[in-house]
Amino acid sequence: MSQKKILYISQEIYPYLDETPISNTSRYLPHAIQDRGKEIRAFMPKYGNINERRNQLHEVIRLSGMNLIIDDSDHSLIIKVASIQAARMQVYFIDNEDFFQNRETLVDKKGEEYDDNDERSIFFVRGVMETIKKLRWVPDIIHCHGWFTALAPLYIKRGYADDPCFKNARVVYSLYDETFQKPFNQNTAEKLRFEGIGDPEIEKVKSRGTMDYVNLMKLAVDFSDGIVQGSDHIHPEVAAYVKEQNIDFLPFEATFDKSVEAIDAFYEKIDA
Repeated sequence: MSQKKILYISQEIYPYLDETPISNTSRYLPHAIQDRGKEIRAFMPKYGNINERRNQLHEVIRLSGMNLIIDDSDHSLIIKVASIQAARMQVYFIDNEDFFQNRETLVDKKGEEYDDNDERSIFFVRGVMETIKKLRWVPDIIHCHGWFTALAPLYIKRGYADDPCFKNARVVYSLYDETFQKPFNQNTAEKLRFEGIGDPEIEKVKSRGTMDYVNLMKLAVDFSDGIVQGSDHIHPEVAAYVKEQNIDFLPFEATFDKSVEAIDAFYEKIDA
């Protein structure tokens, strides 16, 4: 039997950003799953406050150079990579001059959320998909972490549904105790247009009303095959929605080793 492949898409990974529940999970879970015999790839945005020299990032020229069109504007896709030596784990970074260079993370130096976080998220998610296509690496499971990755399930299940790299992939989304204050732009739904994402999908997004944190999480749940509770507490409205959907669900496990064992078994169940 071939080695199972797990793709991790995360908004933050330690040690490239400070320790948080998401960054720690995104660092240590892939490592542990890799040690269990699975092949992994991990992606995150290359925020402007990540020191490239200290972290030994370098551009992967053969993967860079593509332009992604979002809201009728071209944006160049730059791919960088670094290694976490202790984990024998490579991390790929999605970079772009407009969205990530000379920026902080998801908020500016004053703590204000960027007005174009919707476009930044779209670019990041599509950038991961296009890079995986270039790598010709076919994941069995795609596990998303953090609200910045919440559009990935929609793109995987609709935008890239017919692509050989993604058509059989199962999507797992982790919910955390996080939120954002500034709802997405009113035109976000239209910006999502892509192959496979047409009027039906756009209207579904619009029907939810304002794309705030709760509605974004519901959208992620709608296009996922399984949900993992990544924090002890998650938004109660989102938790209730997950229960209503009768989707495969893995409750929170505080002990890391037990959590890894449970998630590994969850992957097998989802991909059975």
